[in-house]
Amino acid sequence: MNDYTNKFYYFCTQFLRVTNFRIFVAPFKNKIMKIIRLKNDILAEVQQLKSAGKTIGYVPTMGALHNGHKALVTRCVAENDVCIVSVFVNPTQFNNASDLEKYPRNLEQDAEMLQQVGCQIVFAPEPNEIYSSIEINNRFEFNFNGLDTVMEGKFRSGHFNGVVQIVSKFFQLIQPDRAYFGEKDFQQLAIIHHMVKELNFNIEIIDCPIVREQSGLALSSRNERLTSEQKKNAVEISKILFESSNFASQLSPKELTHWVIEKVNAISDLEVEYYEIVDSKSLQTLNSWTAPAVGCIAVYCGEVRLIDNIRYNK
Repeated sequence: MNDYTNKFYYFCTQFLRVTNFRIFVAPFKNKIMKIIRLKNDILAEVQQLKSAGKTIGYVPTMGALHNGHKALVTRCVAENDVCIVSVFVNPTQFNNASDLEKYPRNLEQDAEMLQQVGCQIVFAPEPNEIYSSIEINNRFEFNFNGLDTVMEGKFRSGHFNGVVQIVSKFFQLIQPDRAYFGEKDFQQLAIIHHMVKELNFNIEIIDCPIVREQSGLALSSRNERLTSEQKKNAVEISKILFESSNFASQLSPKELTHWVIEKVNAISDLEVEYYEIVDSKSLQTLNSWTAPAVGCIAVYCGEVRLIDNIRYNK
C-alpha cells in the first residue's frame, strides 16, 4: 500500500473502532473488503449473494488471528465464490470473566490479514447487536447427546452451550454452504457436527488439520500471552504427544494417559488440567485400542490455558 492508502486505512479503522458505522469498505492493494457491523446489513448482503447464485464459505473466529486461521480462510476462499469471516469474542462461551477480559482484540490487524488472503466480507458485530439482555444472562440449552460431559465440558461449565448458541446464530445470519473449523478444538468440532444434524442445517462442515509453528506448538491466539521462556516450555506439549504415539502399541490407553500426564507435569511452568484418550466419534474414554482414538490435552502454562490433540489410529 502507498502512503496515502496507509493513512486512509488507519483513519477509517479508527473511525470504525469508535463508532457503530454500518459498513466499512476497506481499500487494500486495489481490492475491496467489506467490514459489516450490523445484523440487518449482513442479512441484506447474504440475500444479495444468494440471489446472484453465489456459494458462501464461512470461517467463525474470535479474532487475534494467526496462521492457523489464515489456513482456514485460504481454503475457504479457494472453495467458494465468497468468503465471510466473523470476528466476534463471544461472551457466552467464557466461564472465566478474567479470561474474557484478557482475550486479545485487534480488528484492524485481523482485517489486514484477512484481506491479504482474499476474504471479501468480515462480520464484526458488538455483543449487544447479537444478544438480547435475556440471552446473554441465561444459559442456552441444547441436547449434546453426552458430547459435552467430557474433557472441556468437565472444566468449562457452559462453554459449549455458548459455542452452539453463537455458531447457530451466525449460521442463521450468514447461511453458508460450507463452514471451516480447525481440528485443534477437537471436541468443539465434534459438537458442531452434532449441532448441524440436530438443528437440520444444510451446511457442509469442513474439518481442517491443526496448524503448528515450526517448533510443533499448536497455533493459538493465547500463545500471544506466553513469555518467551513459557513458549519454549509449551513446545514440550506437542513433543510429548508425538512421542506418545511410539508407545501406543505397548501400553493401554490408561497407561499411556498416565505416561503423558507425568511427562508434561515434569516440565517447568506446565500443569495438565486433563489428558484423555477417547473414541474419536463418541468422545468416550477408551480402555483399549478398539476404536479410532484421539488424545486430547489441556495444559496450563503459567496462567495461559493451551489445548492440543493427537490421533493414535485412524
